[in-house]
Amino acid sequence: MMMLSEIGEVIRMKRKEKGLKQEELAKMAGLSRTTLSKLENGYFGNISVATLDNILSILGYAIELKPRNPFCKI
Repeated sequence: MMMLSEIGEVIRMKRKEKGLKQEELAKMAGLSRTTLSKLENGYFGNISVATLDNILSILGYAIELKPRNPFCKI
């Protein structure tokens, strides 16, 4: 399971694997390069789940929810 703090690192790694510059991915996702840079450095600020989902989708990934404790009845 990936921790929230690791998402930015993974976005940077996958962006580079796809040969995309920050400017390119930011434009595709509809946000500024500065905002993407902050995200890649672990600062989520006002990033919505929809925006994060869009970035991950562009990179070929999706958000998935999993229970932290599979034995929890709630």
